[in-house]
Amino acid sequence: MKLLIIEDEQALRDAIQQYMETQGYLCEIAGNFKEAMDKIDYYEYDCIVVDIGLPMGSGLDIVKELKSIKSKAGIIIISARDAVDDKIMGLQLGSDDYLTKPFHLSELNARVAAIIRRRNFGGEEKILFNEIEIYPAAKSVKMNDKYLDLTQKEYDLLVYFISNRGRLITKSALAQHIWGDQYDQAESYDFLYTHIKNLRKKMMESGTADYIKNIYGTGYKFTDN
Repeated sequence: MKLLIIEDEQALRDAIQQYMETQGYLCEIAGNFKEAMDKIDYYEYDCIVVDIGLPMGSGLDIVKELKSIKSKAGIIIISARDAVDDKIMGLQLGSDDYLTKPFHLSELNARVAAIIRRRNFGGEEKILFNEIEIYPAAKSVKMNDKYLDLTQKEYDLLVYFISNRGRLITKSALAQHIWGDQYDQAESYDFLYTHIKNLRKKMMESGTADYIKNIYGTGYKFTDN
């Protein structure tokens, strides 16, 4: 799961990034309005945490832009301004939640997880696909009633595949989602092939069908057809 943290206060930005990465998220950061808009124009995210007061622009304008381009990302506004008008405006524009500074990072984590679960899986505590069971809160997976030992990247790939089941997913989209802007530095997709190969092997060794279909020259499709 990939987050974008838009916050101009470096200490808070770094604290959010470090904490959310310990929770298994891939985190990208932006410190001002322009940097945030550049990332939003180029990458996709599961959830975006945005401060209202930013250098070079307003976080509320970022929310407007996300809605105008029909972004699927969840949106959490954070602000030091505990004003009712700010909160109402943010929610009216389409944000999913609002946190007033200071806040506990564990609360932010809980709200991010709830938004992603609601948007991708209808808020279910357990995600089911045939014999596969995923428990997002614990980031654990059972297949045929046995827990599977997956790495973080393998878990992220599986969740992304299931949330996009039946759709063609390009190699570029997969790499961007799992590795973020770091994937631009890669000279090939070998790292992606390796993780998918390992995930597929673990799944099939657990007795599941081979749901990950390779679409030659394009990408992958997760399907039981």
